[in-house]
Amino acid sequence: MALSVVITVLSVVLAYLIGSINSSILISRAVSGKDIRESGSGNAGATNMLRTMGKKYAVITLLIDICKGIVAVLLARAAIALGAFEWCIYLAGLAVCMGHCYPVFFGFRGGKAVATGLGVLFMWNWQTALIVLIVALVIMAVTRYVSLGSVTAAVLFAVLETVSLRGNAVGIVCVIAVAALLVWKHRGNIVRLAKGEENKLGAKKK
Repeated sequence: MALSVVITVLSVVLAYLIGSINSSILISRAVSGKDIRESGSGNAGATNMLRTMGKKYAVITLLIDICKGIVAVLLARAAIALGAFEWCIYLAGLAVCMGHCYPVFFGFRGGKAVATGLGVLFMWNWQTALIVLIVALVIMAVTRYVSLGSVTAAVLFAVLETVSLRGNAVGIVCVIAVAALLVWKHRGNIVRLAKGEENKLGAKKK
């Protein structure tokens, strides 16, 4: 039991540290010498990279952030093989998203964990994640609001996955927590959407 606790805790801590490696901040500093958080919307994520540094660096950021979620859950699965509790894949998924939003390496000011969360969701349940991704992309394509698609996807996944997990209390709590985290990080976007002031994809920031 003690060994299982130690391995589980280490897995979760490692996931948080992986999440704390923010690719948009590192890339923007390396390429332009500036912190992405000082440009555009101020968010350390792929969408702001697209608006301020172009498609190339936005795609690189997006892929790295998705991989962070995938790697964190894969390492958690490896930890399970070493004796960690089976539900540590859910704690690790939540931890890597927390790390992306509140990175210890960058003053706890990170992104919104949409791409990282996507990687996590695909590792938790790829079928549900695929459905949610399609819905999000359709919403983004029709409305050109990335934030609306992201928030809708987070809530939809939480609902669908909560139903499928049933008796897995830890899993349900982590799924809801990830969705709540994404919605919370988009609270400013939600207010702007309600006021009709949200920036559309491809438009310059007002």
